[in-house]
Parts: sequence; C-alpha cells; structure tokens
Amino acid sequence: MPCERKPMRYGHSEGHTEVCFDDTGRFIVTCGNDGDVRIWESLDDDDPKFITVGEKAYSLALKNGKLVTASSNNTVQIHTFPDGDPDGILTRFTTNATHVAFNSSGSRVAAGSSDFMVKVVEVSDSSQQKTLRGHEAPVLSVTFDPKDDFLASASCDGSVVVWNIEEQTQVISWPLLQKTNDVSNAKSLCRLAWQPGTAKFLAVPVETKVHLYERGSWDRVSTLSDDLLTQPINVVSWSPCGRFLAAGSVGGLLTVWDVNSKLCVERQKHEKGFTVCSLAWHPSGSQIAYTDTEGCLGLLDGLGTSTTDTISTKVSAKKPAKDYDDLFDDDDDRLMDEGLSDTNSPTKKAVGGDDEDDDDFLMPATGRVKNRGAFLDDENSLDTGSLKLGQDKFGDDDDAGSALEPAAAPLVPLRPIYEGPLPTPPQKAFQPGSTPAHLTHRFMMWNSVGIVRGYNDEQDNAIDVEFHDTAVHHAMHLTNSLGHTMADLSQEAVLLACPSTDELASKLQCLHFSSWDTNKEWMVDLPEGEDARGLCLGQGWAAVATSTLMIRLFSIGGVQREVFSLPGPVVCMAGHGEQLLVVYHRATGFDGEQALGVQLLQLSRKKRQLISGEPLPLSHKSYLSWLGFTAEGTPCYVDSDGVVRMLNRSLGNTWTPVCNTRETCKSKSDHYWVVGVHENPQQLRCIPCKGSRYPPTLPRPAVAILPFKLPLCQTTTEKGQMEEQFWRSVLFQNHYSFLSSSGYEIDEDAQNQSQKEQQELLMKMFALSCKLEREFRCVELAEMMTQNVVTLAIRYASQSRRIALAQRLSEIALEKANQIQEDEQEEQEEEPDYSSVRRSSGLSFKFSFVQVSGSGKLSASSGQPRVTNILDNMTSSKKLAPLSSSGGKPNKSPVLKPLAPRPKTKVHHLSTPLKLNIYYVLCSFRPKTGFQLWLEENRKSILADNPDLEETDIIKEAMGRFRTLSAEERLSWTERAKGQAGEAADLKKRKRAEGGEALEGEHEKAEADENSSKKKKSLDPSSKLSAFAFNQS
Repeated sequence: MPCERKPMRYGHSEGHTEVCFDDTGRFIVTCGNDGDVRIWESLDDDDPKFITVGEKAYSLALKNGKLVTASSNNTVQIHTFPDGDPDGILTRFTTNATHVAFNSSGSRVAAGSSDFMVKVVEVSDSSQQKTLRGHEAPVLSVTFDPKDDFLASASCDGSVVVWNIEEQTQVISWPLLQKTNDVSNAKSLCRLAWQPGTAKFLAVPVETKVHLYERGSWDRVSTLSDDLLTQPINVVSWSPCGRFLAAGSVGGLLTVWDVNSKLCVERQKHEKGFTVCSLAWHPSGSQIAYTDTEGCLGLLDGLGTSTTDTISTKVSAKKPAKDYDDLFDDDDDRLMDEGLSDTNSPTKKAVGGDDEDDDDFLMPATGRVKNRGAFLDDENSLDTGSLKLGQDKFGDDDDAGSALEPAAAPLVPLRPIYEGPLPTPPQKAFQPGSTPAHLTHRFMMWNSVGIVRGYNDEQDNAIDVEFHDTAVHHAMHLTNSLGHTMADLSQEAVLLACPSTDELASKLQCLHFSSWDTNKEWMVDLPEGEDARGLCLGQGWAAVATSTLMIRLFSIGGVQREVFSLPGPVVCMAGHGEQLLVVYHRATGFDGEQALGVQLLQLSRKKRQLISGEPLPLSHKSYLSWLGFTAEGTPCYVDSDGVVRMLNRSLGNTWTPVCNTRETCKSKSDHYWVVGVHENPQQLRCIPCKGSRYPPTLPRPAVAILPFKLPLCQTTTEKGQMEEQFWRSVLFQNHYSFLSSSGYEIDEDAQNQSQKEQQELLMKMFALSCKLEREFRCVELAEMMTQNVVTLAIRYASQSRRIALAQRLSEIALEKANQIQEDEQEEQEEEPDYSSVRRSSGLSFKFSFVQVSGSGKLSASSGQPRVTNILDNMTSSKKLAPLSSSGGKPNKSPVLKPLAPRPKTKVHHLSTPLKLNIYYVLCSFRPKTGFQLWLEENRKSILADNPDLEETDIIKEAMGRFRTLSAEERLSWTERAKGQAGEAADLKKRKRAEGGEALEGEHEKAEADENSSKKKKSLDPSSKLSAFAFNQS
C-alpha cells in the first residue's frame, strides 16, 4: 500500500485539532483551538472558508449537510454545510463537550462531556434526548454501532463501556485505560471506532496496541500491533470498506493494518513527530487526513486500499468513467467487501454468496466477474492506460482468470478514455493589495499611499481609509451602505465599486478629496448585466474592468473617457501616473498552469500601447497573487510561488525575476504579502504571514523589507556576486530613462551614483579576470565600460604586464572616443540649439546587450545601436539623449514635457583633456630596451635576494647588476629587444592594412600641433607597449 505523505500545513492555532471529510470527499473540514471550523477544498487551499463557533472548538462531526461542533460554551451546536449558517443548539452540558459523533444514517448525534455524561440527541428534534450515566470521570470519546443498537464510550475513569441506546443501560464495561482526572491529562484520547457496514468489530486503542472486540459476544478476538509503535495510540479509524484500520499515535506514527491478515500495510511518520490527535478516511479510501496538537493539517495520498478489494466491486453502467474509481459504485464496494472479510478467494465468494448479510447486494458471477474478465481479456477494447489500470488493480490471478468467460459482453460501452492534460480552473479576478472578500474584517487595499479597511459584521458595515502620510489627507470613515467590495487609493482620490444585486446595478463611486471645489464625490451606475471586476487609479484618471470584457476609463472628475475591450476575462489591473497595466486570461491553461496575458498602456497625450497582449510568465503551476508598479513607475508582479518579476525596458520589455520571497520563509506554510516595491533604494516592502497568504487586520501587521537578488548562477562566488550586483544595478536604473522620456525631473545625483557603482563593479570584475588570466573576458568587460574607465583598465593591464590585453584595450578606448565625437557631431546637425553636458563621461555600460562586431556604432549613454528602439516609438532619430536626463536610454527630440529644461552648451569636437589622456596612454607604449627585457627575466631573482625592496629600489638594483654584465651580454639583450619590436611591427602593419587608416587619421587630427615625425611615432604600427609602471615611477 504505497502512499505519499503530503507536507503539513498550518490550519489552526496551537492545541487540539480535529478533521473529517464531507460525504462526497470534496471538502476537508477541521476545527481547532482558535474556535474556527475551516472548510478546505484541498490541502493546497490557501483561502479556506471558515465558521466561528466559539472561543474553542473541541470536536466536530459532519453528515448529510449538517455540521455538529462541540465548543467551549458548553454547547453542541449545529450548522448547515457548506454554507455555515447556524441551525440551533442540539444540547447543553454543565461543562464543555469533549467529543461528538453521528450515527451511520445521520439521524442521531452522540456527545460526551467533561461532566461525565453521554447524550444521544435526535437531529430532527433536539428535545428527543437520551442521557447515559455511569462514567465516573470526563468522557474521552463516543462512537455509534453502525446498526444503531449500541453506543461505545471511553472515559478518564479507565473504562470502555458499551451502552444499549434504547434501554440506556450498560451492556459491558472493560477496565482498559489508565485513570486520570481530565481529558487534558489523559495519555491517550482513546478515540474508539466501530467497523462500518457489518459492525462486526469494535476497535479500542490500548497503550501501543489496538484491541478488536466482537459485536454480540463482546470477546476480544484480535490484537493489532506493530514493533515500531512505542508510544500510546491516540485515535483509530476504519476505512470505508471496513477492511483496513488506521491509527495515529502520540509520537506521530501513522499505521494502517489489514484486519484480515493482521499485517501492517503502511507506516508513515509525522514530519515533526507531533502527536496525531485526529484521523479521517476519504470516502473513496484513497486518502487519510490527519491533524496534530500544533494545529497543523496533513494528508496521506495514494493509499491503495482498492488493490485488494475492488475485485468484488460493480461496474457502473450509468455514465462513462472519467477515472478508474468511477467505474465502481462506492456503496456496493463497501457492502461487498464486508462479505469478503473472511475469505482469501474473491472469485469463490462472489460466485457462492454464502454470507447471509450480503445476499441482497451480491450480483451473479455473470453480472460482475465475467464483465471484469472481458475488461482484462479483450486487449483491443481498451486503450493502454485502461489496461494498465486493470492489471494494477487485479494482479495476475490465474485461478480467477480461468473461471472467467471471455465471451460475456461488458455492461459499460467501451469508449476511448482521455488521459491527456486537464484544463486548469481559471483564476478568479482579484484586487491587488486586498485580502479575500468573504472576511468580515479585511484589507480592501494596502499600497504605498495608504490603507483601506472594510468591516462587515453585526455592529457595523463601514470602510476606513488611512494615509501613510497625513499631509496627503486626514483619515476617513465611510459608511458602506452600498456594500462595496473593491477599492483603490491614490494621492488624489478613493475609488470604490460594488457588485450588482437583483434590484441595484453595479456602481462605481469616487471620493475625489484633492478636488478644489466643494463637490468631491461622484458615482456611476454600470449598464445592466455588467459587474465591476477590477479597478485602479492613475494620475488624473480612473479605470474599471467589467464582466463584459471591457475596460472603461474616466477622468478623476467623473468624465467618461475611452472604452475598449479585452481579449479575455480580467484577472487584475494596476495604475501609476499615466500607465495602465492589465492582466487577463488569454486562453485556458492546462495541468495547473494559468494562461495569462498582459497589456501596458500609456495614457498620456500621445496614447500608445507599450505591451500588447504578451503572455505573462509565471512559475510552474502557480497563479498571480499581486500586480502593481514600483514607486518609480516600473511594472512588476508576484506569483503564488513568491517570485517577484520586474519589467526590463532595456531588453525588449521582458520580465526579469528580481526576488524570491520563499527563500526567506521559515516554513512552507509561511508567506510574504507584498505591499510595495521601490527601486531607489532597492526595497521590497511586504508583510510576513505565518501559516497564511494574507495578514489579519488586527493587530496591525508590521511591514518587513526584503532585499532583491537576481537568480544568477554561482552567486556564492566572488565573481557571481559582482555580476549579480552589476546587472541588478543596470536593471534598477532603467526607470531614469523612462521618467526622462516622459518629461519628469529625475535625481541626477542618484543616477550618477548608480552609474559610478556599475563602473566600479566592472573594474573589480576586470581585475578578477586578470588574476584568473581570462584576457578575453577582460575585453568583454571593457566593452561595457565608459571611456575613462577603459583608460584605467589599460593602466591596470600594463602594470600587470599584460601587453597584448593593454593593446586591445587601447583600440577599444579609441573606438569609444571616436563614437562620442561622431554622436556629438550628429547631435549638432539635428539639434542646433541643444547639445550635451558633461560629455566627457561617455557612459556605455550596456554595450554587451547588442554588440555583435567591433565595428558596430554605439550610443554613448545607452550602449544600444542607434537603430534599435527599446520602447515602441520611443526614438525616431539618431540623437543622443542627455546624460543627466536619460539614465541609459535613447530619447526623443525634443522631450514632450520638459518640466525642468536644462541649458546645454555646444561641443563641436572631442575635448582637449580627453585627447591628451588617450594620447598620453598610447605614447607610453614604446619599444622595450635591452635593460627592460633583462629586468623582466631577472626580477624574481632580485626579489628573492631583496624581498623588502620598493619598485624604485628594484630598478636601481637591476641597473647596477645590468652594468656589471659584459659588453657582449648587454649587446645581446639589446638585439633581442629589437627583434621582438620587429615582429610586432609586422603585426601592426597587417592590422593597419585591414583597418588602421581610420585610427591613424583620428590620431593625426588629435595631434595637429605636433611635428610630423613625432606624430608618426605615436601612431607607428611597430610601436610596442613599454613598462608603464616604470614611466610613472
């Protein structure tokens, strides 16, 4: 019986917790120490419905749509299920009830109490009660005989008693348990269980074993045990078929026995070793739900109880099977299995039908077993998946197979069974920054402006608006008479929306508190049959998405604006400034995936669509949980796996993961609820939620700040850390370009500081690559540097004795200098009244994004080819954006809304200091002398003799030693140096023949005031890098 143990999840506060399934097995229902009953659609349900039944809930039972609970107010209450409406009080005790149970038909409820009494109450008429007195201590558990004649109870007085319900008398009492004075002190809860169907056995947990008592004779006929059970068993539960018995112990061990063979067929250990205090079988017998004393819920899935008992089940001819279990009728399964409990020959039992209790429910062998034979023998009638299932279920029973008649026709028409991917239920529309609408106290909106809380209880139905900065507006208290369920908040207004009812249309209400006139409120009724599904506010506008796949735009004062349709149902939307971000269902997802699309619109004077229906990337089998903008206006979102993604405008509007909140969660059931994102400083503002996906309104949750981290490889190494920091800095600097292109003033100091950090990181990575002797990697890094930083890299390379690297870097430096000059000349032609400021920095840190060949032209501030558009219609000319307003992005000319135009000075050609800087570095690359060549080879020996010498002292010592050499030796060193210079000359000639003419012309222009021989020397292709460090010293 192999099964899978699902991870535990937080369900209730710490304390005793109980669990059961509903009759259909669709819901898992739990109650706990927090007084709530939670209704889970599955173990992964992060938003279960809940019913508050009291301060504490001690026990629950569910049958026929009636939910019975024992709570701390000494009552046994009844609620409707799944609606959770109160349906009265069944009975009261003088102290709290400890356990409740339904009979098999659901007509009666038994309840045990700490006042030593057991009561049996009719559900239809609570006045019909029977009280069973006789226990001398609090009652631990109660259970009905499936035939409704007897009731068994266990008590802290150490006894297990069987009662005759009608006569209200004790039939028998067994002193099995250790005596104690209260349920909380008992070593075991001793939850009894009567075998379903035949009611043949009563299972009683006694220490580390389970005693089975036979109904009628009341003799102990069997004992189930396991060597691994070392602590008392707390609870036992029968499988629906009555063949298997599950037990949960104080030590957290879960054990399942086959009662017929008395063998343990499954063992599982609680993941943390906590006490298991409740067990419940799924009606199909394939799952066991269990809870512990810490309030957590767990699940064992894939229990193969059908492996041994489905031979006796009946094929249903009423409907085609969606899966194998649907081929059989559950009721017949249970009743047939009871008849098979004493035999190991299913075929004989099915044909003979000896058991009198089961004669009415058995079908002839021709009606059941022959059909199953046809399923197994006719290979052409089923697909591979069905055949595989059949073999797994029945095994290879030769005797049974020989008794079957292949000629019999099956009852079920054999149709192809679809076993491909299944469609995923589409995610419901939600409002980012809000908690679920069914909560009585909830956050309707939490964003960077403020908090909107909704209250809907017996005392009040109201909305509170609180601003983080009270200078924006004072707090407001609004009466929610219309039943608003959605809200958004900006620095201009509060926007509310309510769904439609039978009498009233869906309404949109706006409180424009920043208005200068006296009428600060307006309201709009949506057309009949149209409901609001999402809403958002921007700068001077409001938007609402409706159930008719439309988005309606309004001005902030209430003027209706554009209306447009969406390709699919909206999921959520967000606004910031002039940007509108909409996410919707673009198609049906499969296998747990959501197929979402995203649109990003610019609602400025020149309206345009920046992202038009591109698929929204999500983590595997996750859904969207938050959508919004950073404080600087960059779109971002969070999925249910905790991955935060941000729009990368410089990489074709792609989405880059910038954080994974799950990495900082201590438990699998913990989450972070995002409320805001900031790019400068880099902060992810969120609320830690223990055991939930969203926070409670009270007490006021504290906001935590998480750092960003790009998911680069090997971030534990120094190289990986610097790469992550660099690209994160580049990504988080993109907003400067967008703000500048939109006409906003930007923080030049912050932008320059960010660029400075990037260049420092590049230089550090360059130095690290030099140490690792990765010279090609050094050149790649240099291409992302500014011209000034490349000059520093040349000096570092020359000091590190990497002559070939320094020569390549010098070519890159000249190329960048030429590019700056060309761009400035083009800018003069296109913009006679505007030119660049502080052009000497010449930033080109994004060079690697688009560089394909060394001849590609670059934009000095963006690093992109001037023919490449980053945002749609963003740039229509080859102009260079001003550094102080661009932040690394191409820009349009002129700016649409220059809020703070800055004066610019004309620059006609390359600045003299920049030319001299490059010239000075290049002129230092002279041919080596014989002494320098000798020093390179003998430096180690000099340092070995004099390890404490400074660089200047080393040179002096070397010169003394060189002079001691003979004239012939010194001449040989000089000849060797000349020979190397000649080889370099040939190489430089070839380079000049291929493309050095442009480089030579540039230098001639830069050195026009020098004599022709000196100019020729500086550009002589036979020149070689000299020891730059020596010249500096």
